[in-house]
Amino acid sequence: MRLSVMKNSIIKTVALPLAGPYPTPDPFLFCVFHVDKYPEDPSGGKQEFLTRGNGADFNPDAPYRMYHGDQVPGFPQHPHRGFETITATIKGIIDHADSTGNAGRYGEGDVQWMTAGKGVVHGEMFPLVNADKPNLTTFFQIWLNLPKASKMVDPSFAMFWSNDVPEYKSDDGLSTVTVWAGDYFIEEKDAGTPPPDSWASNPENDVAVLFIVVKPGGRIVLPKANMGEKTRINRALYLVNGLDGVKIDGEIITKKCCMTLDATKDVSIELPIDAKNGTEFLVLQGKPIDEPVVQHGPFVMNTEQEIKQAFFDYRKTQFGGWPWPRDDMIFSQNKGRFALLDGIESSPNVTTNGIEEGKEQKKSDDEL
Repeated sequence: MRLSVMKNSIIKTVALPLAGPYPTPDPFLFCVFHVDKYPEDPSGGKQEFLTRGNGADFNPDAPYRMYHGDQVPGFPQHPHRGFETITATIKGIIDHADSTGNAGRYGEGDVQWMTAGKGVVHGEMFPLVNADKPNLTTFFQIWLNLPKASKMVDPSFAMFWSNDVPEYKSDDGLSTVTVWAGDYFIEEKDAGTPPPDSWASNPENDVAVLFIVVKPGGRIVLPKANMGEKTRINRALYLVNGLDGVKIDGEIITKKCCMTLDATKDVSIELPIDAKNGTEFLVLQGKPIDEPVVQHGPFVMNTEQEIKQAFFDYRKTQFGGWPWPRDDMIFSQNKGRFALLDGIESSPNVTTNGIEEGKEQKKSDDEL
């Protein structure tokens, strides 16, 4: 990929790959942007395809991918240790189940944050919930590393419903920022609370995950990092959609790319009024952990010996085992969005006074 040194806040740019993970700065490990145009459910309510996938379908030229799924697209049960996953949805539905007994159905702007810690097995499936319209699925999955001191903490799981995810809108309505992590563009009191063992839970680590959308004629300024003049902060800006004359600090960007930014400077983003479509950006930012990273598939530790131990522990314990009746666990078609955490189910349909709306507050295993 071609590197180029640019002026102002942009240190360098790297073209984004046509498929697969994006490059990420420490403390992040992995980022992938899923866009899959699944059709209507053809199975009469089973939320699955009538034909089987090949078990490793990542074809970037297809309208959708099955990934590791068989008849339901997605990622059946698999283990993790040593980091966190942030799954930030834009459209579509994801079913989650894990070895601790936690589960959920979420999407349409919801965010799930899972700390794998010392070990968890989970599945992420994309059921064909709609029988009368296509099942468009659009989301980011981001891996945030854990420091050595936190790699063996107990697993945890948090759900942030879309109506609780902060969003900033410019006065002219032409620019929006969805704040998946951090306190940029919003009041600090409105920011979501990361899991307690997360690198993002310490404000001095200045972790931010932002989704910026600029419509034609819009302009927005990404402010310099809160801690940028006190400590080293890594900041990356990804242009993921829309190239119709967008300018970053006055320079027209002509390809989808990852821009490494100087976090001590503001960044101006503007889109000409005659642009035909809006432009979308992802921001990943944080203080680097600055520790050795040794990764083998789903395990991320600091040494090769720790990776070997992770495999040994998984073979011995299965990280608690799989308590669900199928490896590609999905929930019934009429099941609404929910989160099952430590045996207690919550839903975005619960009012502020705790009164249930509708009949969705049941144990998830009653609706398999």
